[in-house]
Amino acid sequence: MRIALVGSGGQLGQALAGTLACVGRVTAFDRAALDLRDMGAVRAAVRAAKPEVVVNAAAYTDVDRAEADEATAMLVNGDAVGALGEECRRISAGLVHYSTDFVFDGRRTDRAPYREDEPTGPLGAYGRSKLAGEQALAALGAPAIVFRTAWVYSPKRRSFVSSILRLARERDELRVVADQVGNPTLAADLATATALVLHAMRRDPFGAIDEARGIYHLAGAGAATRFELARAVIELDPRRAEHRAKRVEPIATADYPLPAPRPAFAPLDCRKALERFGVELPPWRYALARALRD
Repeated sequence: MRIALVGSGGQLGQALAGTLACVGRVTAFDRAALDLRDMGAVRAAVRAAKPEVVVNAAAYTDVDRAEADEATAMLVNGDAVGALGEECRRISAGLVHYSTDFVFDGRRTDRAPYREDEPTGPLGAYGRSKLAGEQALAALGAPAIVFRTAWVYSPKRRSFVSSILRLARERDELRVVADQVGNPTLAADLATATALVLHAMRRDPFGAIDEARGIYHLAGAGAATRFELARAVIELDPRRAEHRAKRVEPIATADYPLPAPRPAFAPLDCRKALERFGVELPPWRYALARALRD
């Protein structure tokens, strides 16, 4: 299987570079090799690679900066995704793309995880741009599988988890938001699940992706608050003897204002991916413990 991996230098992209190499021959494009703000370059890269599958792990992910630079976020997360979908349809290649829980407003009161078919309502520019990418693929009828995920982290890359590890060594007390709920997702697990899905489609990747086209939720099993995740990071860190932090205090989102609004409650119901592809990610706490040991 010939695979073009877009965004290979990012947190998820680096994880995918390893797992996808077990599935096929990978042509990788990092930010230096492909500027997703340039639609001509996007189209040319796909044509040159001649892939059977394009895996797009690239995104404008700076949630707060997007509030002041929505145009660039829309180019990368919306227009470029549409261009990838058009090129994949033109050359009969399948597309795997990743979206986010930020497409939901997180204001539901029944405390049930979001299903794929529920109404979206992003609160900020980042969520709007990611939703635009989803909508572009749907409008095109692109041969694309979209995996919505959430709270992706790698302990050794810039992420919420790596920030907590660093701050625990620098501060005596951590104050962490306790009223935002989501699915912590280990990048390596998401990459492995993607590779398993593609491996099962290896006989006819374009046909299989085209048949399965649509949105699927794929995130770490179980939900947690940011506070619960931070506390678990500290408890499970094998090097916790190095920590200065003696306390982790819960605070409200209002006590830590940021430019971009966050969905307060946006866990994802991932049963559809399990039923269709036979994949589900491990419970978030188990995945975190494994990641910290590694």
